[in-house]
Order: sequence, then C-alpha cells, then structure tokens
Amino acid sequence: MKKSILFFLIFLVLPLFSATREDFSVARPRSEALREFILDTETTGLAALRPVDPDRLTEIACLELINGQRTGRQYQTYLNPERSVPRKITEITGLDRKFLKHHPKFADIADDFLAFIQDSPLVIHNASFDLRFLNAELARLGKGPLLNPIVDTLALARAKFPGARVNLDALCTRFGIDRSRREKHGALIDCELLEEVYAQLKEESRAKVLLEGMAALNIES
Repeated sequence: MKKSILFFLIFLVLPLFSATREDFSVARPRSEALREFILDTETTGLAALRPVDPDRLTEIACLELINGQRTGRQYQTYLNPERSVPRKITEITGLDRKFLKHHPKFADIADDFLAFIQDSPLVIHNASFDLRFLNAELARLGKGPLLNPIVDTLALARAKFPGARVNLDALCTRFGIDRSRREKHGALIDCELLEEVYAQLKEESRAKVLLEGMAALNIES
C-alpha cells in the first residue's frame, strides 16, 4: 500500500512542477495551452445597481496569461463614467471627472473588450464586485452578462488563510511582493500585483498536495 501511494504521489506532483505556475485545476490535454486573464476595475463607488445615479466604471485592465505566464498582451482603458466622481474616490484612485470626461464611454469600448477576453477564464480578486459593475454596463447596452469561467482569488485566499486579512495589500505582504509602486489604486497596477499573488496561491496549492501526500506515506509507514 505504501508503495502504491508513493507512485501515485510522484505521478500527481511531478507534472505540476514541470509545468511551472500552470493552473493545474483545469482538466485539459497537456498540449492545450490555458489562456487566462487577470482582470481588475476601478469605479466611482460601490453601488452598481442603484436605481438612480448608479456608480459606474472608471477603468478596466486585463493581463493575458498563457499557462500561468505573462505574455505581454494587455488591455487597459480609462472610462468616462458619465457622472460625477466623489472626492473620496479621487483620493483613492487619483481619477477625477475632469480627467475622465476626455476618455471613451463604456459603450465605445464594449465590443473591443469582449473580443479581447473572449470566453477565457477571468482571475479576479473579489470577483462579485467587478462582475456586478461589468454586467450592469453590459445590460445598459442590451448585452448579456459575462459567462466566462471565474477564478476568485479572494475566495481562494479565504479558504487557505481562514480568519486572516486577505485583501490585495495583505496578500502582497504575506507573500513578500513589492507593492511600493502602488501609490494609488489603479486597475492595471492591481492586475500586475494580483498576477504575482495568484502565482503564489497556486504554489501554495502545489505544496499542500505534496505535504498531504507525504503525510499519507507517514501514516502507512
């Protein structure tokens, strides 16, 4: 029995380390590349679905990953929210109405954005927030909601570190990720940081698989 567990452990773990930072949770042929997008948004507030004067998107950013590796392809745009921007939001993001009014409206970029992400999995921190805003914007244009597979790194982090702070800053601190360039909240810089956090969360998962397998061996010995 001990020998069979050992062979199973080797079979399970070695492919994970040979495919560095590849998302092993999605079943697919080894020859098939996994395309994902790290996605983040900035908004004028929290109330995407408020009936009167709802909050709107002010920035969208995406980074493309192939098998967990940055490709250099990215999508980023500021957006005219067609409404005022509260001062507290400007303090957080550095974005104000005067700057944003010169940028496109969501309606102007929706088709390009959808063509960029296609049906690829989206990796988002606190996914329900960003999806609520994106789907509200799409609904205003008579388009259906995003149906892409979603990886919510907030949920992953809560499962791995129960009771701990798991916002982006806290996870960067936990994993030793330099966030000194994050002077303001911005969708693109947050995507770059989240890509590093996502990689570390996956490495934690690989380590857990290995440790649980070794524990099973110890039980059998």
